[in-house]
Amino acid sequence: GLGSMARYGIARMMEQHGLVFAWATLTANLLSSIILGGLLAWSARDGLTGNWKVFWMIGFCGGFSTFSTFTGETFNYIQEGNWTYALLNVGVSVVVCLLGYLLGLRLVMN
Repeated sequence: GLGSMARYGIARMMEQHGLVFAWATLTANLLSSIILGGLLAWSARDGLTGNWKVFWMIGFCGGFSTFSTFTGETFNYIQEGNWTYALLNVGVSVVVCLLGYLLGLRLVMN
């Protein structure tokens, strides 16, 4: 639930600024990727184990990131005929989240 509440908070903040593109979802997914990468590196060094590992990696990151919202937003762009936003959303989300995951790994490993 904490991850979902954090994602909702990001969405509300971005909504107040009138942002058109799916920035809230991208931001939540990027931050979740960075956190998950860092947690994975930390757990590999025996720093995060057992229930805490499940709580943070599955619970928080699972609730914070949102593939279903990403998919819905992309689908809406396609239905509206806005292929530029749809393709941009897919491409940027995949590349940025992969880089975020790598960043999280490297931040904790070094």
